[in-house]
Amino acid sequence: MNAMPSRTGVTPDIFLDQILPARRPMVLKGVVSDWPARRLGAQSDEALVDYLKSCDEGRPVQAMVGAAEIRGAFFYGRDTSSFNYQTGNAPLSLVLDRILEQRSRAQPESVYLQSTPIREHFPKFLLQHALPLLPPSVEPRIWIGNATVVQTHHDLKENIACVVAGKRRFTLFPPEQLGNLYLGPLDRTPAGVPISMVSLDAPDLQRYPRFAEALAVAQVADLEAGDAIYIPYGWWHHVRATTPFNVLVNYWWSGGGAALAPPEFSLLMALLALRDLPEHQLRMWKSMFDYYVFRSHGDPLQHLRPQDRGIAGASPAELQELARQMMASYLAAK
Repeated sequence: MNAMPSRTGVTPDIFLDQILPARRPMVLKGVVSDWPARRLGAQSDEALVDYLKSCDEGRPVQAMVGAAEIRGAFFYGRDTSSFNYQTGNAPLSLVLDRILEQRSRAQPESVYLQSTPIREHFPKFLLQHALPLLPPSVEPRIWIGNATVVQTHHDLKENIACVVAGKRRFTLFPPEQLGNLYLGPLDRTPAGVPISMVSLDAPDLQRYPRFAEALAVAQVADLEAGDAIYIPYGWWHHVRATTPFNVLVNYWWSGGGAALAPPEFSLLMALLALRDLPEHQLRMWKSMFDYYVFRSHGDPLQHLRPQDRGIAGASPAELQELARQMMASYLAAK
């Protein structure tokens, strides 16, 4: 594995003009070191917990709890139809107290509050903690737990994750390593996106031999409180919180033009329409997608006048209407 590049003194201009266009992971050292919550966490876990409680709007939060034997690694259970943890709603104060209680245990249970919208639950926190690298319209989310592990997954968003308290190790894989990560099912996932079935701590290279190729190009970064990391769209990442109390705030944003439909819809439709075709037909459809969707030869309509481009040059509204008609016709025939 390789050390991830890092930069200090990152300004909004540096991020927007240099780091973001490169679409490569980057550690942003000390970007949130002046946040009040970061300073409170440096004093003590209790000081930060008291502050978070003072910001709480009183709405229940959803927490994940796993027994001591999972050692913080939230994953599937005996098979992919179950998980090795439970989820439930509880007051924030109880969740925070439960995390603090685990610090004195030799074998603590795993407690994790993940992806909680700050505006809904901690509006006071939002007012006091701004990330100048992004516009205010990008909404932050908070993640609080003890020594937990989030298995390798990707986000269909751009992402900046800021360590407020504790320490985290990020291990990232480029999007093209998909075939070497051995994903679980698309639909039964811990958090809505597929995860790798390979343990990063003890990879079974006999069962998952191509994972060695992914490890060879992986990038690793150890972040302390005050640091942040930029994770580009689609990069696979494994996240380990390494201290008994950890707080992270992240920002997701689209980073591009709005699609006419969620891209994952096309994957599901392709599974329905293409997956079981014979090999020679699959090769033909691959060339069609390369040409029209991925534009392997540039603009596929460049040689046609606008009035001659047909449905491939249709407006968004026309494409959506055609899709509705085709789906209605398909379902009616079944």
